[in-house]
Amino acid sequence: MSAPHAISRRAFLGATGGVSLAALFGLSACSDGSGQAAGGQAAKNLKLLLPGSVPDGWNAVLTAVNKKLQDELGFTITPQFINWNNYGNQALLKFTAGENFDTALQARWLNMSQLAGSGSLVDVGPLIDKYPNLKKTLNPKMLELNKWSGKLWGIPQVNSAGRIHHFAVRQDLADKYGVGEITDFTTLEKFWYDVKQHDPRIVPIALSQNQSNLTCVPGPVAMFNAHAWENPSRIGQSFSGNSMPFFLAADARSSGSSRPIPFWEEPGVVDTLRRIRKYYQDGIINRDALNADAATSKGLFTNGQTASAWATTDGLSTTTLLPGLLKAVKSAKMANVMPLKGGKSVKPNQTFQSDNFAVLNAKGASNERAMQLEDWLSIKANHDLISYGVEGKDWKPVGEDKFEQLSTYAFPGFALCWRTSLERRSAQMTESESEWFTWAQNYDNFTVDTFAGFIPDVTAVKREDAQISQAFTQYGNPLFFGAVDVDAGLDKLKKAVSSAGLDKVQAEMEKQANSYLSAQR
Repeated sequence: MSAPHAISRRAFLGATGGVSLAALFGLSACSDGSGQAAGGQAAKNLKLLLPGSVPDGWNAVLTAVNKKLQDELGFTITPQFINWNNYGNQALLKFTAGENFDTALQARWLNMSQLAGSGSLVDVGPLIDKYPNLKKTLNPKMLELNKWSGKLWGIPQVNSAGRIHHFAVRQDLADKYGVGEITDFTTLEKFWYDVKQHDPRIVPIALSQNQSNLTCVPGPVAMFNAHAWENPSRIGQSFSGNSMPFFLAADARSSGSSRPIPFWEEPGVVDTLRRIRKYYQDGIINRDALNADAATSKGLFTNGQTASAWATTDGLSTTTLLPGLLKAVKSAKMANVMPLKGGKSVKPNQTFQSDNFAVLNAKGASNERAMQLEDWLSIKANHDLISYGVEGKDWKPVGEDKFEQLSTYAFPGFALCWRTSLERRSAQMTESESEWFTWAQNYDNFTVDTFAGFIPDVTAVKREDAQISQAFTQYGNPLFFGAVDVDAGLDKLKKAVSSAGLDKVQAEMEKQANSYLSAQR
């Protein structure tokens, strides 16, 4: 899912911490999969860490998966689902405590940099050639774009070229109010206020705590940032997944100078914070967003209690949201709204780095078995089973590349088994989602960001970055959800990050970004 599916670069509240990239990129202690922990090839059961709630109907699917695995490969799996609100912290603790599990979801927006640097992850790059089913589903260009100085610390989980956050909206309500098709941010905002006026029991849009700075900080768009929807060309850079982003100079490629600025100096950000504060005061967004989890936010939409929900270009909005919504509101219609100025003719910036990776635990029972599992999941019948459920009960095939959903089963394939060439589209996929998903699968529809391959090394500012991360969470999140006065809240944030070492961190960002620019010439 891109978390919750989805999803970018999401600022989930996880443990902070830095990593030396000298260690990250040259660490010999990281396993290459050739050495096995206890159990090795003989391991009979693999433990997997997966985010979110247990899918509806999971027991029947797991039973079928394990029967096939046992018959064909001689082992079974035991996934552990961890609530999104706790996933970052719990997964990190399990890695650092040396717990015996085999695969997990990781990402830069979680703790992947730290774990790679500490020797907790396996470099899967040298292993992929040994697993032909897996290899043929992975685009070589995509693999190269996701290597960190030649090392591939996980299997990239992608089903499109670019990932753009946007909205799933109740199109039936938009039609009811005479709004019609929504193609720009001004109309989207009008829709939210129409909902508030005409259906006060429905929250126009519900947020969850995992979305935080996605509401205003461009990457290259942000939920409520009208300026970014008109100018989707800016992507922030930070030293760690939960730290404060900086924006580097727009002319850095030609000038050779990065000149980083704190996120609040980026055009449109402060205006967006004021807009969010107004939304909070006007009841456009839920007042409990700071504490609301992703499952609750999703449930409000599928129960018909909210008029819009977060979405991303992964083709999953229809399957994860529409079946539940139709159960609650039989006349409901849903549309994916991407309020880009210029629509599909625009080419937003992208780094093409995967939001999510399926990583192998260097201390797992068997790295070889874990790769066998990934290879097994790269066979269409097996991929269909875990991704869509029991055929005839949870889904039925429609042609070669579509499926009809028969239940509310929804598996977080983005954490384990996304394979672009194997993914089926929902036969019920809304026309708007289908169009945007097709658009997002074409690399030519995006602009390669100047800093696409730049991964800052936190070593020199590890202590300062950790302190800034804490301040960013404490004082930034209330701003991102409109829960505090903008001027007072932003002043507290600025003072806190300044005391934590902002100047030093900013200077280090500039030094490294300039070095990266020099190396690209």
